[in-house]
Amino acid sequence: MRKVLSLLLVACLAMGAAAQIVDADLATRAADKAVYYQSPQLDKKNTFIVISKKELRLYVYGKVGGDTVLLAKYPACLSLNKGQKQRRGDMKTPSCSASKPFYIKAIKPASSWYHDFKDGRGSIKAYGAWFLSLNTPGHSGIGIHGSTNNESSVPGRASEGCIRLRDADIIQLKERFAYMHMPVIIKDENEGTWPWELKAHKRAKPLK
Repeated sequence: MRKVLSLLLVACLAMGAAAQIVDADLATRAADKAVYYQSPQLDKKNTFIVISKKELRLYVYGKVGGDTVLLAKYPACLSLNKGQKQRRGDMKTPSCSASKPFYIKAIKPASSWYHDFKDGRGSIKAYGAWFLSLNTPGHSGIGIHGSTNNESSVPGRASEGCIRLRDADIIQLKERFAYMHMPVIIKDENEGTWPWELKAHKRAKPLK
């Protein structure tokens, strides 16, 4: 009897863990790719970004009339450490509320930028083609950029606080969607998918 109960408990725990993974919809595999969705014509200025620390994804949404539509999703690499950023060097990505989003304050070519990650590789190219610098009150140097020489870190948790995309994806994000003062919402790790996001995701149809 005890053996049967033990087996049932293990099975329940395994099912619970699987359910959590499904619910989180985590981007955890190298096979995860950027996806673009069908959408009506809309002004670029009606688009915004939501970054999920929980899902390791960057989403682009657009406002069409009274509706919100999903335009694209990208696997992302977030900070090595979880939690709200407190100070420079704590290896955390800052988060914000939907009512007080961050925004893109500068779009800078970054293909010639170098960085030393203190991992023995020395100063290497690390930012891809573009650095979308974010206005993050209280913290400087945070942005969305590529992952030159760190492509395998996407998706994952390895950055010093910035949001890394694959090199090809940062180019597409910049060309298709990014603009000055574009709102960028970064969720805490404990924030799941919001109801309006679920609605947008349910209606989204990937481009072929």
